[in-house]
Amino acid sequence: MERVTLMKVLCAQLGIGLTEAQAVLGQVLAGVYSGMLPEVEYLARKLRRAGVDAVAARP
Repeated sequence: MERVTLMKVLCAQLGIGLTEAQAVLGQVLAGVYSGMLPEVEYLARKLRRAGVDAVAARP
């Protein structure tokens, strides 16, 4: 059910719909999601609070 949790957090935090969240989820799972480091760290914290093991890393 981790994918469901990921989708919920992505939709809520990024303000996007399910279709966009699925696209972002694919990027996150592939390790290619990028953004400003503070924003990615914030998203990683939200994911960890939801029980998902997430880390923000520089490329």
